Amino acid sequence: MSVQHRATFKFESTDEDKRKKLCEGIFKVLLKDIPTTCQVSCLEVLRILSRDKKVLVPVTTKENMQILLRLAKLNESDDSLEKVSEFPVIVESLKCLCNIVFNSQMAQQLSLELNLAAKLCNLLRKCKDRKFINDIKCFDLRLLFVLSLLHTDIRSQLRYELQGLPLLTQILESAFSIKWTDEYESAIDHNGPPLSPQETDCAIEALKALFNVTVDSWKVHKESESHQFRVMAAVLRHCLLIVGPTEDKTEELHSNAVNLLSNVPVSCLDVLICPLTHEETAQEATTLDELPSDKTAEKETVLKSNTMVYNGMNMEAIHVLLNFMEKRIDKGSSYREGLTPVLSLLTECSRAHRNIRKFLKDQVLPPLRDVTNRPEVGSTVRNKLVRLMTHVDLGVKQIAAEFLFVLCKERVDSLLKYTGYGNAAGLLAARGLLAGGRGDNWYSEDEDTDTEEYKNAKPKEELLKPMGLKPDGTITPLEEALNQYSVIEETSSDTD
Repeated sequence: MSVQHRATFKFESTDEDKRKKLCEGIFKVLLKDIPTTCQVSCLEVLRILSRDKKVLVPVTTKENMQILLRLAKLNESDDSLEKVSEFPVIVESLKCLCNIVFNSQMAQQLSLELNLAAKLCNLLRKCKDRKFINDIKCFDLRLLFVLSLLHTDIRSQLRYELQGLPLLTQILESAFSIKWTDEYESAIDHNGPPLSPQETDCAIEALKALFNVTVDSWKVHKESESHQFRVMAAVLRHCLLIVGPTEDKTEELHSNAVNLLSNVPVSCLDVLICPLTHEETAQEATTLDELPSDKTAEKETVLKSNTMVYNGMNMEAIHVLLNFMEKRIDKGSSYREGLTPVLSLLTECSRAHRNIRKFLKDQVLPPLRDVTNRPEVGSTVRNKLVRLMTHVDLGVKQIAAEFLFVLCKERVDSLLKYTGYGNAAGLLAARGLLAGGRGDNWYSEDEDTDTEEYKNAKPKEELLKPMGLKPDGTITPLEEALNQYSVIEETSSDTD
């Protein structure tokens, strides 16, 4: 039956009573001392049946849950995972628990009563450094994710009582085989093999569980936790610089890393960049002119390397985030779910960390040379972001505009230079900056980066001015119109 119905998710209502009796019979069989192969077969059938919420109502009892906990080695009395022959039983039991807890409110309440989260953490500790039991870790983590998704109390328990933050971070370290070269720096082997499918799936489940555990961390966190958040951010930097077995799996891995980075306090995101090593410094010092003309491949390597370096800092992870963002823009759909997390992350990183902002400014808003085309016309990252500034989704256009505004150090004149007045009008109106000025945040002063092309074209911009209506209904430059309304308002106040 399990092979025939492996992909079955919809069930006929006419057979509901038969499925209920089958579930009850399976639990009775699992109570007995039967061979491992029989246990696996029973659990495979139960896993399929547990997709039906109606069937679960009469069979979701404390006794039946305890049967599955015992088979999954989640009882405290089970001290080790030595019998390899039992691993398939453990995995199938965890799969059944995932379905049952997700589909049954009674099971969710029993999970709290049976302290399931603590049992899952104990099982993780038994197998965190053992790679040959990745399936057990994967479904243990998935069940932790489901529990923490459905119960805010469990998130708090995982975070503080069960020390879920360091535990899950260590699971990621193990999945990535991280070797630390400094407190917050790991060795990256760009020529190494990709992650295996099992390691990738395990890492993705850990990232999702960590997201729930840390979901409110960016708002409130203790100073004593900064070290742990920096360690996690350093692990996530490593994650961004490695690849999975396929392009789709790599994107899924990086997407979950981006989501989790959004929960990290922005002050701890400085570990996404790090000083160059002696070897990297030597490579950066190698100029293209020093290489012979026939060394095309070497020149491309140096050029690629130098685009990821800024002010003596390795910007590889930020470069990956930027490329990830552009790919999400190019998809052209699901912007709110797929694009806004990475855009928000890059915005906050840029606002808080000067080197990141300046590197992204160089990549996204390089010195302006094309002054003939409209800002939204073209295929550069700037053009794509400017087009988003007038997107129909309010959240998408707000975060795209905010990102560019921050890269411009929240200076209106700089934003207008790169985006045009019409595209920026929405953000400026919301900020009360239609007449010019700058935002509330302070940024260091940079040198003038205007190109000769822009300086020559700048006087011609006066041909386009923002306009407004005067009180008498005639059109006038916006600043003059605003001034006249201010005079009228002051006059009205005086007469009161």
